[in-house]
Amino acid sequence: MRILVVDDNNTNLKLLVRLVKKVENCEAVAFSTPDEVLSALPDLDFDVAIIDYQMPVYNGVELFTEIVRFEKYANVPVVFITADKDMTTRMAALNAGAIDFLTKPVNPVEFQVRIHNIVNLTIARRQLADQAEWLRREVEKAVQELRLREQEIIERLTLAAGYKDPDTARHTLRVAAYSETIAREMGLSEQFCTDLRLAAPMHDIGKVAMPDTMMLKQGKLTESEFRQMQSHTEVGANILARSHSSLLQLASEIAISHHERWDGQGYPNRLAGEAIPLAGRIVCIADNFDALTTERPYKPAWSYERTVEHILGRAGSQFDPACVAAFEKSLPKIRAIMENDRREQAEEAALSAGVPPLGKIA
Repeated sequence: MRILVVDDNNTNLKLLVRLVKKVENCEAVAFSTPDEVLSALPDLDFDVAIIDYQMPVYNGVELFTEIVRFEKYANVPVVFITADKDMTTRMAALNAGAIDFLTKPVNPVEFQVRIHNIVNLTIARRQLADQAEWLRREVEKAVQELRLREQEIIERLTLAAGYKDPDTARHTLRVAAYSETIAREMGLSEQFCTDLRLAAPMHDIGKVAMPDTMMLKQGKLTESEFRQMQSHTEVGANILARSHSSLLQLASEIAISHHERWDGQGYPNRLAGEAIPLAGRIVCIADNFDALTTERPYKPAWSYERTVEHILGRAGSQFDPACVAAFEKSLPKIRAIMENDRREQAEEAALSAGVPPLGKIA
């Protein structure tokens, strides 16, 4: 335990150093002037400070006020030594952060007892801080493990939802990537952007309740089939609702709201404007972009340019204008995601057909 000792009287300083050495496991770091102390900051390491109150240039309180400007010394216990018994002096020392006083001439027995107690207090405080830090790390680790389990649940549910149709599985992942890109362009928090990427693939989980004949139908749905298909939003929300997982709660919110429209003409609840959850407004654009740029059983794929024009033209009607603006700014990243996915699909198809990818022909 390093004890800072400051006293401008050389005889007193030698006495204090000698007394500190008698306290178990303690060593003195001695200075005879406040200027020397200040010159050594902030590289000076000590655990307790013993400072003479009456010194030239800086008195003890003034010196310690300068010391604690450095954060590393903010919680260091300080003991002032003074021959002044005036209450004003003592109040000034207390206000500066003093935890004890020693009166001149210093009584060696009293000194050792008081400093020994302060050293023990410092050790206990340090151990408590170490325990608090350990507990914080353990809690952080437990939260991270829980988070990983939540992510795994979502990944497994997404995999199950796309089991019958690999194209649907890729669609959900692209929508998640597009959604995260838009959210980041909007300047939303790192936590929200990450959560959105993890939860967005669940937006169509309710389609597990839709008949295969309807899901894989060639051509447009009938009016009754379309009404039944619209129910996938509520089915999905019900599957995910009332979970204690914040990710599943967000996924439920997305499932119920990603077909709402900014003008209130969407489904299932005909919400309008900012009454639609932000996550749903973002996924709505990402979902539409991907649905239009990919081939479906009932339609050919639109071109990238036509799709972008379509979405930009519906800002303020179907889509939130702020989300559309972010979508437009992030188009280079969105296009890169789309093209990279298409390359991966082409490579997978080539491998399935026994054709080696370009650049890998022996």
